[in-house]
Amino acid sequence: MHKHLLSVLFLGIGMYSFSQFGFSEPVKNAEGSNYQFTKVAHLDATPVQSQGYTGTCWSFSALSFFESELIRMGTKTPDLLSEMFVVRKAYESKAQKYIRMDGKINFSEGGAFHDIPYVIRNYGIVPQEIYQGLNYGMETHDHSEMFEVLNGAMQGMLTASKNSKDGITGAWINAIKGILDAYLGEDIKEFEWKGKKYTPISYAKAIGLNMDDYVSLTSFTNHPMYSRCMLEIPDNWAWGESYNIGMDELFDACEYALKNGYTLAWGADVSEKGFSFRNGLAIVPDDPSSIEIQGRDNKNFSDAGADKKSNAFMTPMKEIAVTPEMRQEGYDNKTTTDDHGMHIVGLYKDQVGTRYLLVKNSWGTGNFPKGFLYVSENYFKLKTINVYVHKGGIAPALKKKLNL
Repeated sequence: MHKHLLSVLFLGIGMYSFSQFGFSEPVKNAEGSNYQFTKVAHLDATPVQSQGYTGTCWSFSALSFFESELIRMGTKTPDLLSEMFVVRKAYESKAQKYIRMDGKINFSEGGAFHDIPYVIRNYGIVPQEIYQGLNYGMETHDHSEMFEVLNGAMQGMLTASKNSKDGITGAWINAIKGILDAYLGEDIKEFEWKGKKYTPISYAKAIGLNMDDYVSLTSFTNHPMYSRCMLEIPDNWAWGESYNIGMDELFDACEYALKNGYTLAWGADVSEKGFSFRNGLAIVPDDPSSIEIQGRDNKNFSDAGADKKSNAFMTPMKEIAVTPEMRQEGYDNKTTTDDHGMHIVGLYKDQVGTRYLLVKNSWGTGNFPKGFLYVSENYFKLKTINVYVHKGGIAPALKKKLNL
């Protein structure tokens, strides 16, 4: 998951309850829209942020998810957790695996949701205020230069490792850490927070999240149902596994979780005509030619992509009826790719009964729903890569099938 958008870093929304975000019923997705969304379930989350010019959606969305978990567990105003601490520690680990694998795996800005449990288990976590990752003098995140420097060092190290007759030294690892120090700030070994001293590991224990309580769910027919499988996506450098379930079961799992107080992290393809953050909506209209695209998406979606205009974004219209075969075909022919990580925080219905997931993005608050968008059931079924959820948010019948 690596696509991103430039906007303000912090949004000045000092509240955590959705009732305070200005959502009233019925709600719309855009100014002038005829959509009328009514709430089925609506859960609390921390303020919308922006990942800036970075490919770190996976860290922003997963930590937003874990912050909502802290709210669910009883912390009314949880600390915002440091996305850049997670990014830093993930870079350190993926760099070592990249060299061990002779460069035959992905080294990029991207990552996956299970990277966060990996980091928290092995290195801990710190509050965002302690490690903001802006050591390069900017007020918003921009990893363009940092990644070029990191990648250059990695490619040089890869060449050195292949040409070495006597083996390689461990000095290169400190060199990579030095680059991360320069751009993100020195690694955190110990810090003081709210009158107490912590290490990242002790702080992770203090906030009370158990990383063994979380699982990834996916749905693809090239793996056996109800088995564990590896997500076959480039950003899965840590080789994390998911539980494979049916397409309808995957949406039903979201509905069950939300109705029972659990949010979910969501990985999906966002490059489709029907995905429009500007319009606060993601749909798969029966006639995609009805969507007029002005301009084009740039390499990293750092301008929110092309401007998309269609009556389908303003008035409910017929959507494609998605099947597991269609879903699998998109995955196999690479029209469904692992683009972006977001945070599912609500379930809504429009005036004709179509179900939508309310999704918190990390692209700032420049659209009408102030950083959120409504994702139709059919879009979710067609373009989801996986969801990440607490085991307690999974229905007992599905738990039994998965032997959880």
